[in-house]
Amino acid sequence: MAEECRLHQAGPLGGAAPSADVASGGRGLPGQPARPWPLPSPSGGRGGRAGRGIWAHLQLIPQPGPRAAMACRQVPLSGLAPHCLWLLGVILLMDVSARPANHSSARERAGSKDERELLPPDHLNGVKLEMDGHLNKDFHQEVFLGKDTDGFEEDAEPRRSRRKLMVLFSKVDVNTDRRISAKEMQRWIMEKTAEHFQEAVEESKVHFHAVDPDGDGHVSWDEYKVKFLVSKGHSEQEVAEKMRNGEELKVDEETQEVLENLKDRWYQADSPPSDLLLTEDEFLSFLHPEHSRGMLKFMVKEIVRDLDQDGDKRLSLPEFISLPVGTVENQQGQDIDDSWVRDRKKEFEELIDANHDGIVTMAELEDYMDPMNEYNALNEAKQMIAIADENQNQHLEPEEVLKYSEFFTGSKLMDYARNVHEEF
Repeated sequence: MAEECRLHQAGPLGGAAPSADVASGGRGLPGQPARPWPLPSPSGGRGGRAGRGIWAHLQLIPQPGPRAAMACRQVPLSGLAPHCLWLLGVILLMDVSARPANHSSARERAGSKDERELLPPDHLNGVKLEMDGHLNKDFHQEVFLGKDTDGFEEDAEPRRSRRKLMVLFSKVDVNTDRRISAKEMQRWIMEKTAEHFQEAVEESKVHFHAVDPDGDGHVSWDEYKVKFLVSKGHSEQEVAEKMRNGEELKVDEETQEVLENLKDRWYQADSPPSDLLLTEDEFLSFLHPEHSRGMLKFMVKEIVRDLDQDGDKRLSLPEFISLPVGTVENQQGQDIDDSWVRDRKKEFEELIDANHDGIVTMAELEDYMDPMNEYNALNEAKQMIAIADENQNQHLEPEEVLKYSEFFTGSKLMDYARNVHEEF
């Protein structure tokens, strides 16, 4: 049976060694060696980098056939249990591997609650790219719904969801002509983005006071470091005492690397003159780089550094669409790869590469990622309308919004044509 469906990964389940491509960590450009994309770490980071989250796919190669079924039937009853456990493990691993590689989700983060609150988040609401360079798959829902996501859950009552969607339509449709123009959608996107900004400010205040025990309005790097190590399971008293005495802290290699990256980011958020003390506003920039032009530049620099393969500090289309580590070598895996390339190519050509010269500079990527950039909001509005604009009149109408509800809300609402008039 192990011959019929084997993991291409050395381990207790057996199977061949990884292919040269996967073993090297990822795929490079044609004619170039594969680029070593770092593997995920338990903290949710990539290669220990704070707040990162690229997850590798397990490489599964199913080879079903009649012999497999016959082999199963010939296994004695006494040997069924181990085979069943083995198959269950493979099925669970296949489910994990089915996650699309080209999107990150806010609902998929690792680590304890305390650690997540202290670490800068990988996912930023209303920002097009994640901290790891993946496309934000929830972006369109975030800028259309804002924080008002109640009523669009998977188990929500369809009639209630349709009615709420039409209420949202009426709010976007400022001139009440029952059509949403690009300008109306742009205004709405900016309004919803501002909501996410305010939410980040409120969360940052809570986290700031949690790491500012003396309440002096400043957080030192040492204060933050103590709280972070406590979230990783260390004794607060022991850590604080060793830091006071200048003694060496014994932490694992991964935690040390995370701390080094966090300290680098701390320096970036610390306005000159640098004193390693962050005010409440600076701490907000530390957690949410989209709130500071300087930190947004730092975030862009990090993303370019991770994706840039030729070291020119710019991104070509092949670099931007280059696949990350590990893919599933079956039809499902091919679909994931195709989706990655298609989505990123469209984003690169239509939105990021502003002058359409085939190269994305840091300035272009910074403008693209700035959530309060009105010009970008207008481009996004036009793109969102184009997705659902079936009658090609450059406006969204109720029937179109209901039909493409999954794009706008994440929920697929059926019977859109029959129900649109009664909802209004």
